[in-house]
Amino acid sequence: MARFAGNVGFGVSTEVRPGVFKDVITEKSYFGDVVRSARQANTDDKVNDELVIDETVEIVADSYASDNIFAIRYVDRAGTKWKVTNVARQGVRLILRLGGVYNGPTA
Repeated sequence: MARFAGNVGFGVSTEVRPGVFKDVITEKSYFGDVVRSARQANTDDKVNDELVIDETVEIVADSYASDNIFAIRYVDRAGTKWKVTNVARQGVRLILRLGGVYNGPTA
């Protein structure tokens, strides 16, 4: 099992003007383990393949992560920001399942 140390991005929807909302991203550093690591290339009627990882990262959650589990957007891993597609709680750990490359707002 590999170790994980990196940033997790949390996005909170904030009203910037009446009726207009924007995700404000906050990054926090976490430690944990990489439980599963695999990759695949999707070629769904596209010219260029889309790289998708099927990786599961377990982090030791602090109170901020536990309270904002709904706001987790991405994990910074190996120099790339990856979308978090699923989050599960297991005791004091959060299990984050990663998918494709994250293209949204960053901190």
